[in-house]
Amino acid sequence: MPTEILMPALSPTMEEGTLAKWLVKEGDTVSSGDLIAEIETDKATMEFEAVDEGVVGKILVAEGSEGVKVNTPIAVLLEDGESADDIDSAGAAPAAAKTEAPAEAAAPAKADAPKADAKPAPAAPAAADGSRIFASPLARRIAADKGLDLAQIKGSGPRGRIIKVDVENAQPQAAKASAPAAAAAPAAAAAPAAGPSADQVARMYEGRDFEEVKLDGMRKTIAARLTEAKQQVPHFYLRRDIQLDALLKFRAELNKQLEPRGVKLSVNDFIIKACALALQAVPDANAVWAGDRVLKMKASDVAVAVAIEGGLFTPVLQDSDTKSLSALSTEMKDLAARARDRKLAPHEYQGGSFAISNLGMFGIDDFDAIVNPPHAGILAVGAGVKKPVVGKDGELTVATVMSVTMSVDHRVIDGALGAELLNVIKDNLENPMVMLA
Repeated sequence: MPTEILMPALSPTMEEGTLAKWLVKEGDTVSSGDLIAEIETDKATMEFEAVDEGVVGKILVAEGSEGVKVNTPIAVLLEDGESADDIDSAGAAPAAAKTEAPAEAAAPAKADAPKADAKPAPAAPAAADGSRIFASPLARRIAADKGLDLAQIKGSGPRGRIIKVDVENAQPQAAKASAPAAAAAPAAAAAPAAGPSADQVARMYEGRDFEEVKLDGMRKTIAARLTEAKQQVPHFYLRRDIQLDALLKFRAELNKQLEPRGVKLSVNDFIIKACALALQAVPDANAVWAGDRVLKMKASDVAVAVAIEGGLFTPVLQDSDTKSLSALSTEMKDLAARARDRKLAPHEYQGGSFAISNLGMFGIDDFDAIVNPPHAGILAVGAGVKKPVVGKDGELTVATVMSVTMSVDHRVIDGALGAELLNVIKDNLENPMVMLA
């Protein structure tokens, strides 16, 4: 029967997207793994792969359509022997099975993606209780070839539909059918009043000149996620002043030696390394909030905020504790450049346990950043400025001082633990040679 292709969720925060471009047209034959469209998400423009094989019978959403909700039908795929007449006048396939890519299914198409034999798909099977089992045509063919019982396979497609990846990962003697889904969670508590509506705000400014700026997907997502984070994450804040003179001198010496290699270290590179090593030194702080538990991470994956037009990205430098300063510098420059072009893949800006937001280059002395869940903390970094300080022997001197504020999720890190982490970060930055030991 005709199969609806649904708008995919290509990132965890995606609720809607723009169908930027179709890479196929009606009448084209597609196979699993073929690229069929370019989808503009809240973060980037990504390619969308077909999950099933068949003929594109009808395109339901035109190129350039904005605000297409996730799981909205965008096209209909026909099996062998079906025609456009099998699609109803409303554009959808009557009682059609639906297919969508799993979340973040944005990897490039594989040139050697396996193709199923041309034989007809087996008839739709039924479970032991007589209920129908929903599976894609390609999944049914592969299951028949492998001798799999579809009744014993849990589907990951919409409404539990079994798709190609489910049968490819199943074993010939599949485990028992999964337990029934847990009871629905209790209804969420009523949301607090959201303030005046858009029309009410506009009426306040009647007679005044203004320009209305339409929110894109990224700005909507930032607004929603950070509002939620500020309301639901129990923040507390720790502040320290860090003297940078030793670091600046050490950085100048290193950059002179690295000049033939075309590497120029920034203060931010040292901050990334200092945070990564501190997370290893205070392993209980290298953790994330996971709803009903805390996940303690082994490696130091540090996210760094990068400002782009209309918003920001937080690309993640994985295993930052094991990488050299020059490697971190090169990787950070690459991630930042691709972030500004919105060319990052989801795995490059998801994850991490700790983040850094540096506004020092904009002349900001100090500020408080909002924790981005599931991270347990974020370090807000201000500018390094000359200040009078009291030396170890009580003498008054001048030093380059950088103020930092660490925002912490109290569900994961308590005050003493947070203070220990920030003290190690400070020690690393004030004694930079130790970070190379």
